Amino acid sequence: MSADRLAEGAYRKCHPWNRSPASFFDEAEDFRAAVAGTLGAPADCVAIVPSASYGLSAAARALEPLVPDGREILLVENAFPSNVFPWLRLAEATGGRVVTVPTPPDLDWTAAVLDRIGVRTAVVALAQCHWTNGAWFDLERISDAARAVGAVLALDATQSLGAVPLDFDRIRPDFCVAAGYKWLLCPYGLSLMYVDPRWHDARPLEESWLARTGAEDFAALANYSHTYQAGARRFDVGQKSVPTLLPGGIAALRQLGDWGVAAVAESLRGINRSIVEAMSGFPLAPLPEAVRAPHLLGFTAEARLPDDLLARLASEKVYVSRRGASLRFAPHLHVTPNDLDRLRTAMSKVL
Repeated sequence: MSADRLAEGAYRKCHPWNRSPASFFDEAEDFRAAVAGTLGAPADCVAIVPSASYGLSAAARALEPLVPDGREILLVENAFPSNVFPWLRLAEATGGRVVTVPTPPDLDWTAAVLDRIGVRTAVVALAQCHWTNGAWFDLERISDAARAVGAVLALDATQSLGAVPLDFDRIRPDFCVAAGYKWLLCPYGLSLMYVDPRWHDARPLEESWLARTGAEDFAALANYSHTYQAGARRFDVGQKSVPTLLPGGIAALRQLGDWGVAAVAESLRGINRSIVEAMSGFPLAPLPEAVRAPHLLGFTAEARLPDDLLARLASEKVYVSRRGASLRFAPHLHVTPNDLDRLRTAMSKVL
């Protein structure tokens, strides 16, 4: 369905005269409504962005006044680069100090992060799970600890949003971004950013005319408005109303809503348990279920793996990833028992 909507949107370019001023706003609002209905984030708190790095850069820009010299920005070791570079820039601009939590030997990231949050912490920048192996962060406990010291919680949920529920009301992140092309099943180039109401008056990353009040009146655009539209809309990317992207994203989010994110998570938990069973007997140790997310599964090699392992598996039409020191599996609902049999057969050939 999403692919069909993308194709329909592409043909709109052939007849641009059929697009009215309302076309620049209506689908954007439909997208916000789909995010609210499927993921539980209030529509007014949703901004439309092109990538996770854009959203996190916007968050870092908004926080510049709150990270004075010497305050700490807390990251974790081997975090995805999108959730590192904006904070390095923020520290450079403000005199803040980046502190990186090292990988805990027992992989209990929650305890490691909680142990490092203190009175000097200004920002805690995390994910819901570690992108390399699916190691889990208990965001409820971390959010409480960050709030207790007045720190901001900024999340990159790219690796989980759409596959695992995220309770926005309970966790109350200040900012949360997610690249749409992964678990949200959206087109490349379409992502979302959640902005807590306390930041709705912050400075955005760019000054889009579409984010200003009165922008719907194309005849009066030269009557420059100095006020922004309500909610998180000031954080929208300038060219938000791309007719080839928004329809595909709306369809994808509605499909996720029909499935239910919680149901997706439980299905993926079962599939990953089956992957662990299929991989038994090989020199690979899975991340223990007690400390991992339901949808991502990392294995650590007990011996050196062949350099061409991924290519040889791909030749058998089995696709896994190397992420850091982990062999990472990211299955979805299409995985069948036959796929698991093919996985075990392929691994037997290459190891």
